[in-house]
Amino acid sequence: MTATPERLARELEAARRRTLLLTDHDAPELLRQHSPLMSPLVWDLAHVGQQEDLWLLRGGDARRPGLLPPAVEALYDAFTHPRAVRDRLPLLPPVEARAYVREVRGRVLDRLERLGPDDDPFDVAMVVSHEAQHAETMLQTLGLRTGPPLLGDGDPLPPGRPGVAGTSVPVPGGPFVLGVDAADEPFSLDNERPAHVVDVPAFRIGRVPVTNAEYAAFVADGGYDTPRWWSARGWAHRQEAGLTGPRNWSPDGTVRTRFGVLEEVPPDEPVQHVTFFEAEAYAAWAGARLPTEAEWEKAAVWDPATGGRRRWPWGDADPTPAVANLGGGALRPAPAGAYPASASPCGAEQMIGDVWEWTSSDFTAWPGFRPMLYADYSAPFFGGDYKVLRGGAWSVEPSILRPSFRNWDHPVRRQVFSGLRLAWDA
Repeated sequence: MTATPERLARELEAARRRTLLLTDHDAPELLRQHSPLMSPLVWDLAHVGQQEDLWLLRGGDARRPGLLPPAVEALYDAFTHPRAVRDRLPLLPPVEARAYVREVRGRVLDRLERLGPDDDPFDVAMVVSHEAQHAETMLQTLGLRTGPPLLGDGDPLPPGRPGVAGTSVPVPGGPFVLGVDAADEPFSLDNERPAHVVDVPAFRIGRVPVTNAEYAAFVADGGYDTPRWWSARGWAHRQEAGLTGPRNWSPDGTVRTRFGVLEEVPPDEPVQHVTFFEAEAYAAWAGARLPTEAEWEKAAVWDPATGGRRRWPWGDADPTPAVANLGGGALRPAPAGAYPASASPCGAEQMIGDVWEWTSSDFTAWPGFRPMLYADYSAPFFGGDYKVLRGGAWSVEPSILRPSFRNWDHPVRRQVFSGLRLAWDA
């Protein structure tokens, strides 16, 4: 689809609607820091405006004056101010933050009207992606919040299918194209590029992500009390953090709090809010392992019949509610087997949406990596203590996601909407 000014404006406005919905609360709620892992919501609100101002009104040149005084703008530098201290910064009050992002957006829309056919709209797509990613971050913040529900019950989801949880599908060995090029995915981010051929031996992969019921069996079998299933680092973290089950599960694994709603753990939903270490331990207990990200991407898009990539697991058509749970409206993963039409060429389902899936891969650059317009998006994180997650979650905006999209986080993090899918050597 052509990136017309009208389409770009629609995507900017869709991202902004989610931002405003998630920050449509009173000042004390927006100023409150629910966890040292996350920012106060009012910081995210002004930060998305500050980045839009920087990249779309000043061409990424921080030396040019923006709409905020330099001392105020500096408060929204994510590298300078860690999340744990942002509640102590003299942030813009909510009323002023809303006025600021509104003023920036008005000027950006004026700029879009002057966009010519030869202008590269990548910077606009990058800003859309940035704001949509912060909407997901704000959902993580609200997931850590205590108090009465703010978000309602969520949109309805299709039912699952019995008999698919715990099953696997074969993926043939051989070379395939990992990653994408700008010519095929012009709005892909730098860490997804360039496309390159890798040889992946045959393996099996779970048809669907691991469910709550499957994970509960690991808990009930003493998985959190048995060091043999855990890596040395994982076991040390389990002990230090006092982990006994996924975040918000009760000690017996039967009740959780979901955005302030107390409910029984749905047995057929993919498990979420587990660390990499928990995912790794579950896989060992189940006689399996986590897939590499190359294996994950091959299972998602490689079509042996054509010898090429599909754009999406199910084909070339963009995601719809018939094939994926995305966009944040559901407030939860869909049951296993809810999207039979989402199947990839190998038969794996629900690889897009529902939960981010931990892989065993460290976050590194693809061969031939070149930093994009925002050079600090990926490069500072390569080689750090980060594991890659794939596939997106129910919380992700569809317009910014691709099967090649690489998310990354510390292996101890579980405020992320993170789950897992198993893999086995052939």
